[in-house]
Amino acid sequence: MGDSQDMRSVNRKLPGKVTPALVLLGFAAIAVLIIFSTSFIVVDQTERAVITTFGKFTKVAQPGLAFKWPFGVQKAYHVKTEVVQTEQFGFRTDKAGIVTQYSPKEYPEESTMLTGDLNIISVEWIIQYKITDPKAWLFNVSDKQKTIRDISQSVVNLLVGDRTILGVIGPERTAIQESAVQMMNAKFTEFGLGISVTQVQLQNIVPPKGVQDAFEDVNKAIQDMNRLVNEGKEAYNTEIPKAQGQAEQQVEVAMGYASERVNEAKGDVARFDSVYSEYRKAPEVTRQRLYYEMVEDVFKGEKNVELIDKRFTNFLPLKNLDSSVTKGAAQ
Repeated sequence: MGDSQDMRSVNRKLPGKVTPALVLLGFAAIAVLIIFSTSFIVVDQTERAVITTFGKFTKVAQPGLAFKWPFGVQKAYHVKTEVVQTEQFGFRTDKAGIVTQYSPKEYPEESTMLTGDLNIISVEWIIQYKITDPKAWLFNVSDKQKTIRDISQSVVNLLVGDRTILGVIGPERTAIQESAVQMMNAKFTEFGLGISVTQVQLQNIVPPKGVQDAFEDVNKAIQDMNRLVNEGKEAYNTEIPKAQGQAEQQVEVAMGYASERVNEAKGDVARFDSVYSEYRKAPEVTRQRLYYEMVEDVFKGEKNVELIDKRFTNFLPLKNLDSSVTKGAAQ
């Protein structure tokens, strides 16, 4: 009797009986939720979604809300197509960009290379790439990361092997990076990997640890040589123009002196011609005038000697003086 009363009280507390219709309605609601949850996907702006039907490629969904068949008939694979991805060679960094596990000895197969002049060098570099074809990225190559790393190592080794060690360290660094981008993209396109390399950046380029000190000595000597050569060129560029200027100045002085002497000689010739012309007209008069001028030039420095009266008021004919005249004057 007590048990039956308890059952009746429990039945009075229940809101109603669970009918088959309610059960079917519940299953239908669950099915609708499952259908909606598996029929729509949200594609982010930085990615594309590759849709497959029973494992076969169907389409590439663009960013936004996309529909696909539910219950696993179609599957969506999200591929980051707008994100720049990076591969590092010879070193590793964490997410914050801090170098971890850094030692050339740990990655000799990546960083140690042979240059064109048979020197060993350690090259560390990174590549940055973006996925351009989501379908090719998913289906064409099974081990994508290994393929990327193998091709990158092959290209950089080839470029370094075509150059001297000083060229790799110095002036040809930029050329190596640009050529590496072109060659890697050509290889990735050939293999149908679906990516595009945007940048190759060489990091540390140093000789191996065992010969680094010797190489630094050689590099220092080369720098000293270049410095001395530059200093010599600077001195040359300073002194040579100065010497050239002095030489040109001397030439100008010589040419001026030559012109002066030539003009003076021409003046003497002209003066002689004029005198000769007068002499031909009156030889005797010209002789006397030349004689007087000669005597005046001879006694020009004497103070108390006046042989010629310039005003011709008391002229003394010196050329007529002889010993007899002198004796008569004395008597």
